[in-house]
Amino acid sequence: MKLYTRTGDSGETSLFDGTRVSKADARIEAYGDVDELNAWIGLARAARLDHDLDEALAHVQRDLFALGAQLADPAEKLAARVTKAVLSAADVARLEALIDVLDADLPPLRHFILAGGSQAGAALHVARTVCRRAERRIVSLQPAPDEVLVRYINRLSDALFVLARAANQRAGMPETPW
Repeated sequence: MKLYTRTGDSGETSLFDGTRVSKADARIEAYGDVDELNAWIGLARAARLDHDLDEALAHVQRDLFALGAQLADPAEKLAARVTKAVLSAADVARLEALIDVLDADLPPLRHFILAGGSQAGAALHVARTVCRRAERRIVSLQPAPDEVLVRYINRLSDALFVLARAANQRAGMPETPW
């Protein structure tokens, strides 16, 4: 099978249910942002994070593939067929637990901090902002996506902020107050 199909040469692509839409469609923009987010997380992981942070981010990358699949399926036909491509409330709870564990080891925030620090920390700060953009696009979709997807992407931006702080702390990089 060849990598290229030529089916998108006219500026359209297919959703999961076979519906053809413009590549500028809001749904395509939303899962494109999720794909970009996944790539930024991959860049952060390439900086050789501690095992626990790397493992958490690998899990998030798998989740983002599921999120993109669900966004490409406005008729929700995918969920019944492919369970690995479905996010649930348990995935949101997993992110909350990660935030709590990592935040407990960080100094309390008393001011805003500037994005930056180590290579991984800076990449995770960029990932956080891309995550917020993806969230804005997702909440604008019609029909509205499953509310779990919105909760997941909202919680993920918080998790990425804490992951950036943890990566910087472990790399010995001080936070720069605003």
